[in-house]
Amino acid sequence: MERQYSLPHSTIEFHFRQSARDFVVDEIPLYPFSGEGEHLVLHIRKKNLSTWQMLDIFSNHLGIKSRDIGYAGLKDKNAQTKQYISLPKKYEPMLENFDHEGIKILERHYHNNKIRMGHLKGNRFFIRLKKVNPTSAYKIHEALKAIKKNGIPNYFGFQRFGTDGENYLKGKAILEGTLREKNKKLHQFYINAYQSYLFNGWLSRRVQISKLIESFTPHELLNELSLPLAEIEQMKKQKHPFKLIHGDVLMHYPHGKIFHYESDDEIARFDAHDISMTGLLSGKRATRAIEEAFAIEQTFDTITKDIDGARRYGWIYPQEIEGIYKENEAWFELHFTLPKGSYATVLIEEIAKRPIQSDEEQD
Repeated sequence: MERQYSLPHSTIEFHFRQSARDFVVDEIPLYPFSGEGEHLVLHIRKKNLSTWQMLDIFSNHLGIKSRDIGYAGLKDKNAQTKQYISLPKKYEPMLENFDHEGIKILERHYHNNKIRMGHLKGNRFFIRLKKVNPTSAYKIHEALKAIKKNGIPNYFGFQRFGTDGENYLKGKAILEGTLREKNKKLHQFYINAYQSYLFNGWLSRRVQISKLIESFTPHELLNELSLPLAEIEQMKKQKHPFKLIHGDVLMHYPHGKIFHYESDDEIARFDAHDISMTGLLSGKRATRAIEEAFAIEQTFDTITKDIDGARRYGWIYPQEIEGIYKENEAWFELHFTLPKGSYATVLIEEIAKRPIQSDEEQD
């Protein structure tokens, strides 16, 4: 379904294009490095290179396979990004003559183990929006206040779905047996895109339900939502713009164990950002919602074999949000921190209340 935005304001016009000057990402490591061990950790700054391209450059220079290089997360290509990678310490002397115009080694550390996917707390972003008039700047400031207070829906960004936005169709076809993909990385990537598509569809529906709860009376919504009147009345009492439904799978935030929403005491904890709700990445062995929440989730739960499922935060709380308007340049500059696996472009789209991928296509 069409993306549903949570913030109540009208569309905000500005220009945003991912570039090394206007989109900067700093990876936040999960733990301090020990200073000893058989692994060399490099703090890398790269420009206009994907993480895969950067890894290939190092593997070719060192004469090793890309899989021998550890990394915590994938970073945008059209940006200036800083991230950490690890490699066997014995290759350190071969870095003395390393030189690449798009890559700079900022720091070196030693550590006891290889960096693994997911070994990061999150990412710190700097983003510059352009062609921002004073009215739009005011609306952006107000949007940032709302995000600080309530957080945002944790959609997968457009990057997940490819240039044409249809990678998920290949994943669906692979699972249905109508398409074969021999490349193992692409095979998994397309399936993950389909999982992401289902997740975004579920989250859009839940945001839509929450907005309906805000706008109409419980009796007006009985036929629209197919939920018991008592459930709708309980949702109406919730102050947060995203409404929990009994049976939702919740999780301590920013990490912790999952559990089901059964006691209304959880509402205050959700409001306080102590817990958050999660959505399903459809697949085997994943915890499912129960009760009323299950009826909505099952519509987007179409993968029952071949791959494992998981839970992902459906709602996140960006941290350290700062916004500065530079009227003379018509720029609005943003700084914020997101947990791992979240997309800065989703936050920008939430502020804009529209897709932003088209901004890049204009240049």
